[in-house]
Amino acid sequence: MKLYLVNHDQRYAAEQMLLTLFPEERPEYPDAPTDGDCAVLTLSRGAQNATVTCRLRRDGKTALGRAAVPIAALTDDQTEGRLISRAVKRAFYHAALQLGVKKPVWGALTGVRPGKLMEKLLLEGCTDAQALRRFRGEFDVSSERAALCLETAHATLAAAETLSEKDVCLYIGIPFCPTRCAYCSFVSQSVEKSMKLIQPFFDALLREVEATAQAVQEAGLRCVSLYLGGGTPTTLSAQQLDALFQKLEERFSGADLREITVEAGRPDTITEDKLRVLRRHNVGRISVNPQTMDDRVLDVIGRRHSAQDIVDALALTREVGGFAVNMDLIAGLPGDTTEGFCRTIDRVLELCPENITVHTLSRKRGSSLSENEAPLPSAEDVSAMLDYAAEKLAGAGYAPYYLYRQKFMSGGFENVGWTKPGFENLYNICIMEELCSILAMGGGASTKLVAPGGRIRRSFDPKYPKEYIENIDRICAEKSAICDWFSSTQEGAAT
Repeated sequence: MKLYLVNHDQRYAAEQMLLTLFPEERPEYPDAPTDGDCAVLTLSRGAQNATVTCRLRRDGKTALGRAAVPIAALTDDQTEGRLISRAVKRAFYHAALQLGVKKPVWGALTGVRPGKLMEKLLLEGCTDAQALRRFRGEFDVSSERAALCLETAHATLAAAETLSEKDVCLYIGIPFCPTRCAYCSFVSQSVEKSMKLIQPFFDALLREVEATAQAVQEAGLRCVSLYLGGGTPTTLSAQQLDALFQKLEERFSGADLREITVEAGRPDTITEDKLRVLRRHNVGRISVNPQTMDDRVLDVIGRRHSAQDIVDALALTREVGGFAVNMDLIAGLPGDTTEGFCRTIDRVLELCPENITVHTLSRKRGSSLSENEAPLPSAEDVSAMLDYAAEKLAGAGYAPYYLYRQKFMSGGFENVGWTKPGFENLYNICIMEELCSILAMGGGASTKLVAPGGRIRRSFDPKYPKEYIENIDRICAEKSAICDWFSSTQEGAAT
């Protein structure tokens, strides 16, 4: 769709709303007005209000949407940018609804972290009822999603109360998997193609652990959570896992660690010797991820295991003992049906994991879904899948404790982490809600430095193992930025 921005440059806001309302469209910015579908977003300033109007033309029909912001609220450049961006989205949204576009369940919200908006209302002193009313009134969110957001906001605020300014989480990315799933856009390489890179990658990773630990010590930081993700960390051998944890224990103080999580997501990587290594090093939570319990769908998405393999891997995990278990599921997988997904939910609930994460399929550019001929469930089907999951999980005693959204999600829905009481994963809350800094190591690892007030700085390790290995000297040298960041934030707080 052609987009025209008049008297402003809120391109990102316009594109985000376009993607929400018309997910198959992509933005165009012609130099001059042309015929056809378009949205003209105009900002005008009066004595009292700054008003955005959206004149939307689609399929021969035209509608006009408006959203206003009081001039008095535009107190500084940052606030003005945020409020005008929100007005652009609302104007676009109102125009689209007039043309008959179905109201999204998240209304006019496009952001990844809707919980932050709810948390802000609660911190301002709103009661739950007031927060829900204001949240729904401003963003037109469905009652079900607003209630979901409220629950996760309370979990976030409870976690935030337990953190100090020097608390950080550690993340280690292992970019290898047995095979690559069709929906996957994460940095991972099939061990079939890159087995020879695993040991050189592992050696480089140990060097980065050393450099990160040095920065943590110099900055006087306290590590409260450790998370091994990927890829699939249990692609590493038992001996490599043992050596990695030995290095972590040597270089980082474990006195303040509240949790250690390892994604052992693929059952074809879970063995008794690996599980016993993890327990010996105090790992208390692992993921055993089916994504679906339908063998036919597993085959479609490129997983070389069966639903029974998941059951067997979980039984082995319980036999070794000492682990809280998370199981990931995905609504909207190619070839799946509403009935099939509901059977998956029922079967997973029979297995009684401590956490169940329900994702909505996101059709990302890095995945191979576009090459897949299996039909994707419709947005209506995905909605029915998520509704069933929420009802069944709540009825089984699980509560939502974090949620986030992504681009290109089927139906514009969300990902939600559900937990039994007392099994919330601190790392998941911290990274999704940006409660503290995440110091990341490994392939494609993303370090996120968070300062009081919400200022954030990100840095990224090279995505692919070969690049990572070749650049390890630079990667280690750049860890000094961690100390610089915390020194500058302390100075800023002092002044």
